[in-house]
Amino acid sequence: MGNKKLCFPERFLSEGESKLSDFILAAASYEKQKYYLEPKFQALPESIQEEIRIICVTTAQKLGCTFLMGFRQNGEIYFETVKREDDFNFDEIGAELEVKEIIRKQKSLLASLTAWFTIFFTEEGEKLKDKLLEESENGETLYKN
Repeated sequence: MGNKKLCFPERFLSEGESKLSDFILAAASYEKQKYYLEPKFQALPESIQEEIRIICVTTAQKLGCTFLMGFRQNGEIYFETVKREDDFNFDEIGAELEVKEIIRKQKSLLASLTAWFTIFFTEEGEKLKDKLLEESENGETLYKN
């Protein structure tokens, strides 16, 4: 199957960084008419899960491919299309434009997802949580007037 990274192409991966370090958030297949949400992300609120489902399913239908949303190790969101190898009519430029439209229209949702993932699934987030817990245990306020 042909893969096309749309927002963060492989050429932007750091030297030695593996695509296997990515986390798939959700995927939808036009061909198989199926949707998948990674179980470890089911802690997201139902309304957010529904928005992700709508994005993945409608994009897969529009493009006639499998559409994936996921996170890089650093919390960046990426999008990927997977087309059939024999699909010579797949419009890669149209797919890229579709993703840019998602980014433009869903800016707030994507920023919130990035923050959520960073806090709960990255080293940086662990450090932030530890610092906030330490401050609260020491009686320090989180907000200073």
